[in-house]
Order: sequence, then C-alpha cells, then structure tokens
Amino acid sequence: MSHKHVYAIPAYGDSPYLESCIKSLKAQNVTSPVILCTSTPSPFLGAMAEKYDLPYYIREGKSNIRDDWNYAYSMADAEFVTIAHQDDMYCKNYGEELLKAAEKYPDMTVFTSDYAIVKNKKVITGDKMLWVKRLLRLPLRFHILCGLKWIKIMPLVLGNPICCPATTYSKKRLGEPFVQSEYQFALDWDHMVQLAGEKGRFICVEKPLIYYRVHEGATTNACIKDNRRAREEAEMFARFWPKAVVKLIMKGYSSAYKEYE
Repeated sequence: MSHKHVYAIPAYGDSPYLESCIKSLKAQNVTSPVILCTSTPSPFLGAMAEKYDLPYYIREGKSNIRDDWNYAYSMADAEFVTIAHQDDMYCKNYGEELLKAAEKYPDMTVFTSDYAIVKNKKVITGDKMLWVKRLLRLPLRFHILCGLKWIKIMPLVLGNPICCPATTYSKKRLGEPFVQSEYQFALDWDHMVQLAGEKGRFICVEKPLIYYRVHEGATTNACIKDNRRAREEAEMFARFWPKAVVKLIMKGYSSAYKEYE
C-alpha cells in the first residue's frame, strides 16, 4: 500500500456541499491524498476533480450506497481509508488525530470521533441526541479494553452512536470487501456490528472532528420519509433485545427523526 491514509469521497449527483468537503480535506494539518469516486459522473464532478487535482474514478453500474462505498474503499491505495461524505466538513486536526491513534495502537481497525451538526447554517454541538450518543460511546474511551468484542459491541446495542463520516477503517487489517450489509439506511450500524466481531481495536477520540450536515436532500431524510429507517433499525434492535423492548426503544427513537425535519 503506497499511502498511510487516503480520503475517498463517494460522490453522488452534484452536491452543492462537495467543494466545502474537498477544501476541508485539503486544509488538514497533516495532509493525506484525496480521491473522488462516483457512479453518477457529470461535468460538475469532473470540474471539481480537475480544480483540486484529485484522481477521479468512475464506477459502472447502478448507484447505491453500499456499492459506491465499496468502490471508493477499493480505489484507495492506503493502509487507512476514510469514506469522506460529500456533504460534511472535516476539522483541520482530523487526520492528525487519526495518525496519532494509529501509531499508538497498531492493532486499530476502526477510528472514530465526536462530531458537530450543521443545520440551516448553524453549528450544533450540544443537543440531547449528541449527548446520548457520547454516553453510548463511553466504553470506547477505555482504549486499553477496546480490542475486546463485548466492549466494541456495547455501544451498538442501543443504536449506532458511531458517526459514519467521522470513521476511518484499516484496509490493511480488514481487507476487502468493505461493506457486506444488505440494508440501505442501517448498513453502517450493521457494518459496525460485523467489524466488532473481527480482531482489532476500535479507537474513539471524543473530540468533534467533523461537521455533519443535516439537510433536506440527505439520504437519511429520504429513508425516514419512506419508513426504511424505522424498519431497518427495528430489525437491528431485535438482534439484541426481545420484541417488547424493541417497541419501547423505537418509541424513543422516533423523536430523533424530528432532527431531520
């Protein structure tokens, strides 16, 4: 593998936020290569790749989240790969914190961090849902224990508190294929549960290292409207809890969906 770390952007459509994402990756304190991958090529994406001198890879076939992520991951020639979401922005020290963790924990398979929400041009760092997710991630702050399967699973039994775009994966240790989940919304949660069963350490740096953008065009919002999110999350909870408990959990979770309205 020719690079220690690569940011791979699985671009879809012509996002008005893509350029902000690219700029944030180019402005890192410790720079890593950035590649642009897509299954929906366009003059806009080609222009972005040319403007910022990014390798530009086009996948043949129908666009879907899992295959787009897998393609971006496969095209990143690096030990560590961040699937950088086109709508989000990365703090200048994201790559620096990642590489510090990789040096300290050679068996690290997953790196993640806290995040802030950007909604209607406002930055939100302390709403109720963010604090709940920080609480759920608490076991991952005990880095000495984070190679144990039950420690890695513990944060995932009441939902997925691990922010997908804030997460980097060790391609060297995990290999390919990347995501095998059949889900469309809960695939990152399902994926994390699968990775928790693999050897290696999950490392969480509890600092907000990315800005996660919430907007009308987000895939999350579409999955809420057609009920995919509720259906898939109920199935995930059923892996850990009896049906009666799942119903109670889902009642509480329904309030979280209002965040995207």
